Amino acid sequence: MGHASSENAVILHPRGILFDMDGVLVSSIGSVERTWEKWAQSRGIEPLLAIRSAHGRRAIETVRQLRPDLDALKELEWLEQTEIDDKAGLEILAGVRSILETLPANRWAVVTSATEKLARSRLAHGGIPLPSQLISAEHVTHGKPHPEPYRKGAALLGFDPADCLVIEDSASGAAAGHAAGCPVLATLHSHSVESLRNADWIVDSLEDVQVRLTGDRIEIRFVPVFVRHEAATAAR
Repeated sequence: MGHASSENAVILHPRGILFDMDGVLVSSIGSVERTWEKWAQSRGIEPLLAIRSAHGRRAIETVRQLRPDLDALKELEWLEQTEIDDKAGLEILAGVRSILETLPANRWAVVTSATEKLARSRLAHGGIPLPSQLISAEHVTHGKPHPEPYRKGAALLGFDPADCLVIEDSASGAAAGHAAGCPVLATLHSHSVESLRNADWIVDSLEDVQVRLTGDRIEIRFVPVFVRHEAATAAR
């Protein structure tokens, strides 16, 4: 794991961490984009529009937005199975294993826009231990960028949202974390700095983040490539 030794290092002390999955824990962007391209081409939609609309959101909401005339549940079933079957390039991302090995199971949760079946398939294929706390598409009424997913994730851990650090890679996910009252750290696996400027901090990857336990808190140290609020104290 990278070392944040610069005087510009940010040090946070949350009680829990809420991880997005795609683009944060696993490198699934290829599968996601190939699936949405196939779906868009077969449904008369511009593929780039479908891909752009789908990032960081529940698939069923993207379907309802782009083709409200279709049976969203049937479309979701096709999308889910196609993504499960497409595992090309799917692997755990750099830095993730070290962080998860440091964290007790009751201190982290996965909060994803994917369905539970898809999430468990991707995590297992990536060799990531299945979390005991998981919020997936079926567990919420409103998906990201609504705050509901991250509020429920914090509740699963038993912490106030302000005491949970959200780690995201999409603009809608960062917006959801902020709306829930969580500080947000973003990574650059799949999106640009410009698209993530509503995150509090941005790092290149989780390989640049150090994590250790300090009493009832988690110490998180990193040197950001972008800081939204210089004085953000985040998790206190």
